[in-house]
Amino acid sequence: MVRVRFAPSPTGYLHVGGARAALFNWLFARHHKGIFILRMEDTDRTRSAYKFERAICDDLRYLGLDWDEGLEIGGDHGPYRQSEKLDVYRKCAKRLLKEELAYHCYCSAKELDLRRREALRKGIAPRYDNRCRNLTSRQVEEYRREGRRPAMRFKVPSGKVVVSDIVRGDVTFDCAELGDFIILRSDGVAAFLFANAIDDGQMTITHVIRGEDHLSNTPRQILLYRALGFNKPRFAHLPMILGPDHTRLSKRHGAASIAEYRRLGYLPEALLNYLALLGWYPPDGQEINSPEELIEEFSLEHVGKPAAIFDVDKLNWMNGYYIRHADLSSLTDLAIPYLREAGYLTASFNPERHRWLREIVGAVRGHLSCMSEITRRVDIFFERDLDIGPDVRKMLQRDQAREVLEALCDRLSRVADLTAVTFGNIAKELAMALGVKGKDLYLPIRAALTGRLEGPELRSVLPILGKEECIKRIKKALKTIMDYKL
Repeated sequence: MVRVRFAPSPTGYLHVGGARAALFNWLFARHHKGIFILRMEDTDRTRSAYKFERAICDDLRYLGLDWDEGLEIGGDHGPYRQSEKLDVYRKCAKRLLKEELAYHCYCSAKELDLRRREALRKGIAPRYDNRCRNLTSRQVEEYRREGRRPAMRFKVPSGKVVVSDIVRGDVTFDCAELGDFIILRSDGVAAFLFANAIDDGQMTITHVIRGEDHLSNTPRQILLYRALGFNKPRFAHLPMILGPDHTRLSKRHGAASIAEYRRLGYLPEALLNYLALLGWYPPDGQEINSPEELIEEFSLEHVGKPAAIFDVDKLNWMNGYYIRHADLSSLTDLAIPYLREAGYLTASFNPERHRWLREIVGAVRGHLSCMSEITRRVDIFFERDLDIGPDVRKMLQRDQAREVLEALCDRLSRVADLTAVTFGNIAKELAMALGVKGKDLYLPIRAALTGRLEGPELRSVLPILGKEECIKRIKKALKTIMDYKL
């Protein structure tokens, strides 16, 4: 059975790259009816925080990525926090030490840093020179008298390691270039590579799907799987995610974390759909896909090697599509917090007015790329004293603008119920009576009612504003025309 894992470090919020890795693991597991595991690599004591662990779990749930085993759920292969397995890692390290597959290293951090800098100065790739591999008992005793606490290093054998990667093909590494690496730090805490390999082995992970920035770690982990007697999983290293300028994705390209996209009002369906297209190509080329369709079509063989470009404009387009097709009642519920924050709704908003608010959201959603933009679109319905700017004033000075507005005001005063149908009939009457159509007819009306030259369809705007408010705004616009001419 397929068993995959997502293993973030709770040192910050879930970023786009991490979310994409989690999604690909989830899709792979669901496609093969396997197990998706969530575990936390929290051995970084200074930076790990419980709030980040909670945030990561919340963001995964927001995206709809449920897990079958792991954090908060449990399972037969726990614990699922590395901080709860320190004794396990130490036991495995002692075993490697006993089998002479590892050794104590007494080099200080300062000494290692100096050697690294010297290698870089000479243009040599830094790696440990294995100088502590064959220490004499006298040298060990001298280091101990100095009070040095040793780390533990793995003895890298000679030869080559071939990583058979599903995405990148066979990648060969020369063991001579790896250098003996630390598996247990001097404070007794397991290094990332070591803890990661043990967790994969004990949790019987069959496939490791992660970013290509981890590819250089893979040969070391393969050596550890062998030394510890674990089955080697298959690997798939996903392409990097870059910004439109082909540099590593960062905040300068937009929001960096899923939490930020949630705050801005991106729908989970849109985020999930867009993340799936970062490096994976659906066989049929279809871009709008439900989770079920993604699961059905997903395969690692269709993941590309080139870097994926994170295009905010395309994400906005996709999110706009999902906003336009979302259930209107649910969309209105999503809009309420933004409208409250902007002061358009009070904390005691009457649920009985939900229908009125739903009409407003329905009118403007075609102009939204994310829900936080709604506050800039609905002011025309909440502000009773709209400012009329220079462009709008100029529009109202055009020929027949005054005639159109006076005729509309007259027609509105004689209708009992202002609906979209009613306005449509009035517009037809005005077009025939005044001999105007298109922009000459509708722009003066939009300018007078909204103070803008673009926005929601007028057949939606007028019924929401209501007859009395429409007449009031038209009269104000007419007065503006007269004042301007004077």
